[in-house]
Amino acid sequence: MSGIIKITLSKSTICAPKKHRAVIAGLGLSKLNQTVERQNSPEIRGMINKVGHLLTVE
Repeated sequence: MSGIIKITLSKSTICAPKKHRAVIAGLGLSKLNQTVERQNSPEIRGMINKVGHLLTVE
């Protein structure tokens, strides 16, 4: 499970619950279409699964 994954915020968090917005901020995303690179770890995968409907993952 090693490696780097690219995470892009593809949908707005305006109507998302507070917990989902907190997870997005924890991933380091703040603006629409912003992309960050993170290490592929179980913690990051869990965060992606929580708000996967708002993200695009490569």
